[in-house]
Amino acid sequence: GLRAAASTKIEYGECTVTCGIGIREVLLTSGCPAAETKCIIGVEECEGPVDCGWGIPISKGPECMKMLCIFIPPENQFKYIWKKLIQNQTARTLPNDTSIVEVCRDNQSVTYQCETRRKKGSTIASVKYTVHAKTEIQAEEPKRMQTGYSRKTIDAILIFCLVTGIIVAVGVFSAMIFMILHWGVVKCFWKSKSGQDNQEKLTNKRSLHNLE
Repeated sequence: GLRAAASTKIEYGECTVTCGIGIREVLLTSGCPAAETKCIIGVEECEGPVDCGWGIPISKGPECMKMLCIFIPPENQFKYIWKKLIQNQTARTLPNDTSIVEVCRDNQSVTYQCETRRKKGSTIASVKYTVHAKTEIQAEEPKRMQTGYSRKTIDAILIFCLVTGIIVAVGVFSAMIFMILHWGVVKCFWKSKSGQDNQEKLTNKRSLHNLE
Protein backbone atom coordinates (compact mmCIF):
# COMPACT_ATOMS: atom_id res chain seq x y z
CA GLY A 1 0.00 0.00 0.00
CA LEU A 2 2.77 2.49 0.91
CA ARG A 3 4.77 1.62 -2.20
CA ALA A 4 1.75 2.12 -4.44
CA ALA A 5 1.01 5.48 -2.80
CA ALA A 6 4.63 6.58 -3.15
CA SER A 7 4.80 5.53 -6.81
CA THR A 8 1.81 7.71 -7.71
CA LYS A 9 3.77 10.78 -6.59
CA ILE A 10 6.45 10.27 -9.24
CA GLU A 11 6.20 11.10 -12.94
CA TYR A 12 8.75 11.02 -15.73
CA GLY A 13 9.37 13.65 -18.38
CA GLU A 14 9.90 12.98 -22.07
CA CYS A 15 13.14 11.40 -23.20
CA THR A 16 15.57 13.86 -24.79
CA VAL A 17 16.11 11.54 -27.78
CA THR A 18 13.93 9.57 -30.18
CA CYS A 19 16.51 6.80 -30.58
CA GLY A 20 19.55 5.50 -28.76
CA ILE A 21 20.18 6.73 -25.22
CA GLY A 22 19.20 10.02 -23.59
CA ILE A 23 17.97 11.41 -20.28
CA ARG A 24 14.61 12.33 -18.81
CA GLU A 25 13.43 14.28 -15.78
CA VAL A 26 12.07 12.62 -12.65
CA LEU A 27 9.18 14.74 -11.34
CA LEU A 28 7.51 14.84 -7.94
CA THR A 29 3.77 15.53 -8.14
CA SER A 30 3.11 16.32 -4.47
CA GLY A 31 4.95 17.93 -1.60
CA CYS A 32 6.70 20.48 -3.84
CA PRO A 33 7.79 23.85 -2.40
CA ALA A 34 5.86 27.08 -3.06
CA ALA A 35 2.68 25.12 -3.78
CA GLU A 36 4.01 23.97 -7.15
CA THR A 37 2.14 21.07 -8.72
CA LYS A 38 5.33 19.43 -10.01
CA CYS A 39 9.03 19.75 -9.26
CA ILE A 40 12.17 18.09 -10.59
CA ILE A 41 13.91 15.80 -8.14
CA GLY A 42 16.43 14.24 -10.52
CA VAL A 43 17.25 12.85 -13.96
CA GLU A 44 17.76 9.33 -15.23
CA GLU A 45 18.72 7.48 -18.41
CA CYS A 46 16.11 6.61 -21.00
CA GLU A 47 16.31 4.58 -24.18
CA GLY A 48 14.64 4.65 -27.58
CA PRO A 49 14.98 2.36 -30.61
CA VAL A 50 18.56 1.20 -31.13
CA ASP A 51 18.80 2.13 -34.82
CA CYS A 52 19.36 5.88 -35.25
CA GLY A 53 19.77 5.73 -39.02
CA TRP A 54 22.24 8.07 -40.72
CA GLY A 55 24.28 10.56 -38.73
CA ILE A 56 25.84 13.94 -39.55
CA PRO A 57 29.66 14.15 -39.33
CA ILE A 58 31.05 16.56 -36.73
CA SER A 59 33.56 17.80 -39.32
CA LYS A 60 33.88 17.17 -43.04
CA GLY A 61 36.62 18.14 -45.48
CA PRO A 62 37.69 17.27 -49.03
CA GLU A 63 40.15 14.65 -47.75
CA CYS A 64 38.90 13.34 -44.37
CA MET A 65 35.93 13.53 -42.02
CA LYS A 66 35.22 12.91 -38.32
CA MET A 67 32.30 10.84 -37.08
CA LEU A 68 30.75 10.51 -33.64
CA CYS A 69 29.09 7.64 -31.77
CA ILE A 70 25.93 8.15 -29.74
CA PHE A 71 26.41 8.47 -25.97
CA ILE A 72 25.64 10.54 -22.89
CA PRO A 73 28.25 11.68 -20.35
CA PRO A 74 30.36 10.23 -18.91
CA GLU A 75 31.73 8.95 -22.19
CA ASN A 76 33.78 6.12 -20.67
CA GLN A 77 30.72 4.28 -19.31
CA PHE A 78 30.13 2.74 -22.76
CA LYS A 79 31.99 0.62 -25.29
CA TYR A 80 32.21 1.72 -28.93
CA ILE A 81 32.42 -0.69 -31.85
CA TRP A 82 33.24 0.78 -35.26
CA LYS A 83 32.51 -1.28 -38.36
CA LYS A 84 33.28 -0.78 -42.03
CA LEU A 85 30.35 -1.90 -44.16
CA ILE A 86 31.06 -2.90 -47.76
CA GLN A 87 28.32 -4.15 -50.04
CA ASN A 88 28.24 -7.93 -50.53
CA GLN A 89 31.04 -8.37 -47.99
CA THR A 90 31.25 -9.20 -44.30
CA ALA A 91 31.44 -6.13 -42.06
CA ARG A 92 34.97 -5.45 -40.85
CA THR A 93 35.46 -4.31 -37.24
CA LEU A 94 37.95 -1.46 -36.87
CA PRO A 95 40.57 -1.38 -34.09
CA ASN A 96 39.37 2.08 -33.02
CA ASP A 97 37.29 1.83 -29.81
CA THR A 98 36.75 5.53 -29.07
CA SER A 99 33.55 7.54 -29.53
CA ILE A 100 35.12 9.63 -32.32
CA VAL A 101 36.87 8.31 -35.40
CA GLU A 102 38.49 10.12 -38.33
CA VAL A 103 38.66 8.45 -41.73
CA CYS A 104 40.02 9.66 -45.05
CA ARG A 105 38.33 9.26 -48.39
CA ASP A 106 39.13 6.38 -50.71
CA ASN A 107 38.51 5.74 -54.39
CA GLN A 108 35.07 4.35 -53.57
CA SER A 109 32.35 5.37 -51.13
CA VAL A 110 32.30 3.49 -47.83
CA THR A 111 29.71 3.20 -45.05
CA TYR A 112 30.83 3.19 -41.42
CA GLN A 113 28.73 2.18 -38.44
CA CYS A 114 29.21 2.79 -34.74
CA GLU A 115 27.52 0.62 -32.12
CA THR A 116 27.31 1.98 -28.59
CA ARG A 117 27.24 -0.80 -26.01
CA ARG A 118 27.03 -1.01 -22.27
CA LYS A 119 29.95 -2.56 -20.46
CA LYS A 120 27.89 -5.72 -20.04
CA GLY A 121 27.55 -5.99 -23.81
CA SER A 122 24.00 -4.93 -24.76
CA THR A 123 23.80 -2.53 -27.74
CA ILE A 124 21.85 0.65 -26.95
CA ALA A 125 22.50 2.75 -30.07
CA SER A 126 23.68 2.42 -33.65
CA VAL A 127 24.44 5.11 -36.24
CA LYS A 128 25.82 4.99 -39.79
CA TYR A 129 27.84 7.43 -41.91
CA THR A 130 28.67 7.49 -45.61
CA VAL A 131 32.17 8.63 -46.56
CA HIS A 132 31.96 9.62 -50.21
CA ALA A 133 34.78 8.83 -52.62
CA LYS A 134 37.35 11.43 -53.67
CA THR A 135 36.03 11.47 -57.24
CA GLU A 136 32.49 12.29 -56.04
CA ILE A 137 33.75 15.19 -53.91
CA GLN A 138 35.84 16.55 -56.80
CA ALA A 139 32.85 16.33 -59.15
CA GLU A 140 30.62 18.21 -56.68
CA GLU A 141 33.14 21.02 -56.06
CA PRO A 142 32.57 22.93 -59.38
CA LYS A 143 28.80 22.70 -58.85
CA ARG A 144 29.16 24.16 -55.37
CA MET A 145 31.33 26.99 -56.67
CA GLN A 146 28.86 27.76 -59.47
CA THR A 147 25.97 27.70 -57.01
CA GLY A 148 27.92 30.00 -54.70
CA TYR A 149 28.58 32.52 -57.49
CA SER A 150 24.93 32.50 -58.63
CA ARG A 151 23.77 33.05 -55.05
CA LYS A 152 26.16 36.00 -54.68
CA THR A 153 24.80 37.54 -57.91
CA ILE A 154 21.20 37.12 -56.78
CA ASP A 155 22.04 38.56 -53.36
CA ALA A 156 23.71 41.59 -54.98
CA ILE A 157 20.64 42.24 -57.18
CA LEU A 158 18.29 41.92 -54.22
CA ILE A 159 20.40 44.29 -52.13
CA PHE A 160 20.49 46.84 -54.99
CA CYS A 161 16.70 46.68 -55.41
CA LEU A 162 16.20 46.98 -51.66
CA VAL A 163 18.49 50.01 -51.35
CA THR A 164 16.88 51.69 -54.38
CA GLY A 165 13.41 51.09 -52.97
CA ILE A 166 14.43 52.54 -49.60
CA ILE A 167 15.89 55.67 -51.25
CA VAL A 168 12.73 56.23 -53.33
CA ALA A 169 10.49 55.67 -50.31
CA VAL A 170 12.53 58.11 -48.20
CA GLY A 171 12.34 60.71 -50.98
CA VAL A 172 8.55 60.40 -51.32
CA PHE A 173 8.08 60.45 -47.57
CA SER A 174 10.30 63.55 -47.21
CA ALA A 175 8.32 65.35 -49.94
CA MET A 176 5.05 64.55 -48.19
CA ILE A 177 6.39 65.78 -44.84
CA PHE A 178 7.61 69.01 -46.48
CA MET A 179 4.21 69.63 -48.06
CA ILE A 180 2.42 68.99 -44.77
CA LEU A 181 4.72 71.29 -42.77
CA HIS A 182 4.73 74.05 -45.41
CA TRP A 183 1.22 73.65 -46.76
CA GLY A 184 0.56 77.41 -46.63
CA VAL A 185 3.61 78.19 -48.75
CA VAL A 186 2.75 75.43 -51.23
CA LYS A 187 -0.84 76.67 -51.46
CA CYS A 188 0.29 80.25 -52.13
CA PHE A 189 2.72 79.01 -54.76
CA TRP A 190 0.02 77.12 -56.64
CA LYS A 191 -2.34 80.11 -56.38
CA SER A 192 0.28 82.47 -57.77
CA LYS A 193 1.12 79.96 -60.48
CA SER A 194 -2.56 79.66 -61.38
CA GLY A 195 -2.92 83.45 -61.41
CA GLN A 196 0.03 83.85 -63.75
CA ASP A 197 -1.41 81.26 -66.11
CA ASN A 198 -4.79 83.02 -66.16
CA GLN A 199 -3.13 86.39 -66.75
CA GLU A 200 -1.17 84.99 -69.68
CA LYS A 201 -4.37 83.57 -71.18
CA LEU A 202 -6.14 86.94 -70.89
CA THR A 203 -3.18 88.73 -72.44
CA ASN A 204 -3.14 86.31 -75.36
CA LYS A 205 -6.89 86.78 -75.92
CA ARG A 206 -6.54 90.58 -75.93
CA SER A 207 -3.68 90.40 -78.38
CA LEU A 208 -5.74 88.26 -80.73
CA HIS A 209 -8.72 90.63 -80.39
CA ASN A 210 -6.58 93.66 -81.22
CA LEU A 211 -5.21 91.93 -84.29
CA GLU A 212 -8.72 91.27 -85.53
